[in-house]
Amino acid sequence: MTSEVSGELEWEWVKKAIEQHQSSLIRYAASILRDNELAKDVVQDTFIKLCQIEFSSIKNHLIPWLFRVTRNRALDVLRKEERMSQFDEPETIGSLADVGVSEAKDERDKREAIDTLLQLVRSLPGKQREVVLLKFQQDLSYKEISEITGMSVSNVGYVLHHALKDLKQRWKMVEAA
Repeated sequence: MTSEVSGELEWEWVKKAIEQHQSSLIRYAASILRDNELAKDVVQDTFIKLCQIEFSSIKNHLIPWLFRVTRNRALDVLRKEERMSQFDEPETIGSLADVGVSEAKDERDKREAIDTLLQLVRSLPGKQREVVLLKFQQDLSYKEISEITGMSVSNVGYVLHHALKDLKQRWKMVEAA
């Protein structure tokens, strides 16, 4: 195979990665940065890095690599701009909505339940909030979350378990009120 054909194949791989993962990476970065434009810049940086590395070095763990690079770049931006609040975008809670809205009778009730759940997730400590969002927003495995956050797989499970237990307890208190 000539280097020209090889280059075309790698470009197709990068193009496919952009098409499949760009929007979820932007949502993830926006949940950290609370700014969609900065999130787009961070994801652009991620894909630039993707173009600069060997395909073979990440082909078996592309998704965790993309999220880890996006996370690290977003945290760099936060540090640079001294922004300390994280994970505050309502759209990042989309897939978490089912946890508390299964019994909602109409769209208004559903919206109120989503807003309440968003507030509950916001109130979680940083690591719990991040793990919950990666698991339910991005549908990542414990192993992938571990690779992104640097926590062990068992620690991811522990943090997620306690976060969900806490959310459930808080949800019951909201329903009782």
